[in-house]
Amino acid sequence: MRPNALRSLKAAGTPILTGWLSIGASYSAEIAAHAGYHAVTVDAQHGMMGFDVALAMLQAISTSGAVPLVRPSANNPAEIMRWLDAGAYGVICPMISTRGDAEAFVAACRYPPVGVRSFGPCRGLLYGGPDYFAGANEVILTLAMIETAEGLANLEAIVATPGLDGVYVGPNDLALALGCTPVPESDDPVMIEAIARIQAATSAAGKLSGIFCGSGAGAARRVREGFDLVTPGNDAMLLKAAIAQSLQAVAQAGQ
Repeated sequence: MRPNALRSLKAAGTPILTGWLSIGASYSAEIAAHAGYHAVTVDAQHGMMGFDVALAMLQAISTSGAVPLVRPSANNPAEIMRWLDAGAYGVICPMISTRGDAEAFVAACRYPPVGVRSFGPCRGLLYGGPDYFAGANEVILTLAMIETAEGLANLEAIVATPGLDGVYVGPNDLALALGCTPVPESDDPVMIEAIARIQAATSAAGKLSGIFCGSGAGAARRVREGFDLVTPGNDAMLLKAAIAQSLQAVAQAGQ
């Protein structure tokens, strides 16, 4: 089976960069996949696309060496299994608030006897290889999103879930849950403490720590703080910033 490069990068201590796709287009997905990210995540929770378009985006990502990841709309076993069958090599699952949530998520990603994933890998076989079934349980990456006050309170129990590969911080929802302003690189002491606690607990358990960031500079800050995987903004944010920069350059030339 095709190896999951993110596991090797984590073992080597190499910071992992993942792109984040909210625009429903296979062309932009292909551009992002060839830009140099180690992984590219299709956001099926807040992204502007349905399953058919997201499938084409996974196919576009597969033209590169970037690992295809998906964030499903919810911790829904049927949906998670469908994304894996479509060729996702890892799942970043939103709203994991309890150990039970984490266990259900991991079970949906693993074939029996360790999980409940139904057999029918379809495109997973094309991407992963003919021995997909034999290796999928060890290769597919499972990352639980901590983005609620309850999830933060249950952090240690969640991180200790067997089969869970790591945690991914959703800073905006976590900020809202803690009564803070949703800013990815918030300097609110409450958020600083919460994010540091998540990173420390995850690393202490020997698991992968990831976080969404508002920019490249924000992602660099999180790497310095010890995070293994960072997302330096999504495609829409980067497109908006690039357009604004171009318009500003032209406006300044005319002054």
